[in-house]
Amino acid sequence: MKTADTDKEMTSDAPSSMRADARRNVDALLEAARSVFTESGVDTPIRTIAAKAGVGVGTVYRHFPQRSDLIKAIIQREVAAQVEAAETLSKNHKTGEALALWMSRLIEFVGTKRGLGPALHSGDPAYQSLPDFVLGQLTPALHRLLKAAAISGDVRDDVDANDLLNAGLRLATPTNDGDTAQAKRMIALLVDGLRYSPSGTSGEV
Repeated sequence: MKTADTDKEMTSDAPSSMRADARRNVDALLEAARSVFTESGVDTPIRTIAAKAGVGVGTVYRHFPQRSDLIKAIIQREVAAQVEAAETLSKNHKTGEALALWMSRLIEFVGTKRGLGPALHSGDPAYQSLPDFVLGQLTPALHRLLKAAAISGDVRDDVDANDLLNAGLRLATPTNDGDTAQAKRMIALLVDGLRYSPSGTSGEV
């Protein structure tokens, strides 16, 4: 049964008091699970994940008592990375470039989410809150990038961040064989479209 402590470990604001070795274990487990689930499916035995992470099976269950806990933690970790990337990109790149690079990162995020699809679309109530969580975290991050780019004149100023995020998430989907080339082209076209404002149109980001 999932505990309150487990919930804290699964989220991006995990307590700073967590021991360094425990953090390393969690990070290794999440990376191993993401890789294994993408390659072999979400029903892959937990012992396979433990072996890839270099920890015991008991360590997996101590941090993630249910498989759904592990899957949710992977999504939460990827969302946190995408949010953090927005801040990093905005500091290191011009506004339009930061926006374009962030949008291209959605391809990797969607690829991870797609690998977890059989679980996420299983109807398990454990995953019901994830869509709102994803949009609730990513939309504000994109809004900040979009607003900065609009203020600097790099993109049009009548684009809604929620609309753009939903469009990006759809276009970022890889092909059935996992190829991302088309997704990259589609995201690039979407971003290019932000640079042209229709005549006489002005709005708020």
